[in-house]
Amino acid sequence: MSEPLPLDLTAALATTAARRGHIGDPAYYFTETTSTNDVAARYAERGAREGTTVIAGAQTCGRGRLGREWYSPPGAGLYLSVVIRNERVAPFLTLAGGVAVATGIRKATGLPLEIKWPNDVVTRTSSGPAPRRKIAGILAEGSTSTDGLQFVVLGMGINLSPAAYPPVLQDRASSIAVELGRDVEAGPVLAETLAALSAELAPLGRGDRTGLLTRWRSLAPFATGATVECDSPRGRIRGVTAGIADDGALLVKVGEAIERIVAGEVVWK
Repeated sequence: MSEPLPLDLTAALATTAARRGHIGDPAYYFTETTSTNDVAARYAERGAREGTTVIAGAQTCGRGRLGREWYSPPGAGLYLSVVIRNERVAPFLTLAGGVAVATGIRKATGLPLEIKWPNDVVTRTSSGPAPRRKIAGILAEGSTSTDGLQFVVLGMGINLSPAAYPPVLQDRASSIAVELGRDVEAGPVLAETLAALSAELAPLGRGDRTGLLTRWRSLAPFATGATVECDSPRGRIRGVTAGIADDGALLVKVGEAIERIVAGEVVWK
């Protein structure tokens, strides 16, 4: 059973109501849940309309891409999932989610962020072993039937405040508050992220992906010219990124050939 939406989140969402449209309406809140993606999927299976949003202050079974755990302790982050039913936008939801999160955080806090293909929102750092530290991640999970796509749940996990990250994450993860050196309110980040998502989905729903791709490329400078190792149809490869294709695939130059990467792990060197 969901709980009343906290007053600070309610007030913040009201400020972006005109820009959000149906995204974030209705919104269900949980102090703690297993996974907002799982809860949103259950709502969708029961007929929840597009834009239905599940928000949690903590997750006990949060997950990221490739089945990895998403560390979601209480008081440290904002975890939300949105039900999408428009089949036309589905192939670009991960890209749209990344742009929306990066744009929403910057609008709400002033923190400039970048995107690492396909679903990491990162900040550059001048200290420590990792030149880019993860602030947020996106996970899109779809449900299909014999009639085709039924819905997609777009999950977003945003690190708001410092947390005692597991050792494997300590050098790779950060939070908005750490990067800014001050506390951050969840409400404006939530409201501006959902408003930015609505702005990205509207043209996609009309079949126009040009603006999204332009914005994504501008937020992902190292999608061109960075050394990566990744999985490809012919096995593990090492090459140099050459941008993203118009369908969202990462392009990697290996020798004189261009490989298209659409799934699997990518290790950035």
